[in-house]
Amino acid sequence: MKKVKLGEVATFINGYAFKPQDWSFEGKEIIRIQNLTKTSKEINYYSGTIDKKYIVEDGDILISWSGTLGVFEWCGKSAVLNQHIFKVVFDKIDIDKSYFKYVVEKGLQDAIKHTHGSTMKHLTKKYFDNIMVSYTNLKEQQRIASELDLLSKLILRRQEQLEEFNILVKSRFNEMFGDPVLNDMGWEIETLDKVGTIGRGVSKYRPRNASELFGGIYPFIQTGDVANSGNYIVDYHSTYSEFGLKQSKLWDKGTLCITIAANIAKTSILAFDSCFPDSIVGFIPGERTNNMFIHYWFSYFQKMLESQAPESAQKNINLKILSELKVILPPLALQNEFADFVAQADKSQLAIQKSLEELETLKKSLMQEYFG
Repeated sequence: MKKVKLGEVATFINGYAFKPQDWSFEGKEIIRIQNLTKTSKEINYYSGTIDKKYIVEDGDILISWSGTLGVFEWCGKSAVLNQHIFKVVFDKIDIDKSYFKYVVEKGLQDAIKHTHGSTMKHLTKKYFDNIMVSYTNLKEQQRIASELDLLSKLILRRQEQLEEFNILVKSRFNEMFGDPVLNDMGWEIETLDKVGTIGRGVSKYRPRNASELFGGIYPFIQTGDVANSGNYIVDYHSTYSEFGLKQSKLWDKGTLCITIAANIAKTSILAFDSCFPDSIVGFIPGERTNNMFIHYWFSYFQKMLESQAPESAQKNINLKILSELKVILPPLALQNEFADFVAQADKSQLAIQKSLEELETLKKSLMQEYFG
């Protein structure tokens, strides 16, 4: 299988540099990177005239080359393309569209490794055109693409199944307890500090990143570890030394961690004893509640904050605000029944996650085999 430069495969047209004053409430959708990555639901429109080279039709291949690197197939109505995204015009050599997506995906993965670890990825047009990709005859392209398409569909289905379980658990919460903000089932109400012990994490020493604080046996988590976890925090990326432990506090396994900075009110339950800084609050349930119930109750936090806290609190979360949040208190037996339901769902999700990881590993292995 020979190698060719991307610039020899197709023509890449950069999108138009729309300004906010160009936006409209009608016309053609403006395709921005966040619309492709689904990180934003906000859609802007353009109702003016524009060169047809910037118009995208259903099935067109798009490549984001700044901020987020990725290759996408547009599925939607006729739209217009924003800057920092290429539209691909297949006008140079015979190449299967699906095969092309995979060789570009591999090429972009390799490119990311060469952007010096920067979180903000950016490729120049010259660099992009010179990316080397694997090329073979059309029949072989279609065979390879067919294999990878099947794996991609299975991966997508596993991801959908994981999300379906998330939706199922949230639906079960609503079915059992109603809306905790409206309290439409009329449960007893109590403030959070009355149903458990609540306190901020501790990290007294300055500077916080002093080397002598780290490298021991005591797990140390931060807001990102909480925000990026599911129901449980199952791993950590830093440890405290004995010196680090002395200026902190070791919280017990089972503590509910609540972020109050950077990621506001993200929650997860410790699966191990751990220290954490004062940007995280620890909650230990009393006899009238359990942490899995409180964890899911917190998913309504933003709505609760808007309805219960003063206006300024929306940008400035502190222990007092958390302590005074009003918690619904269904019978503990009912809360425990919900926690058991979550545990069963977690088992199913674990099996699906394992299958997903195996499929992703297989796909990565095949792409390495085919494209080097």
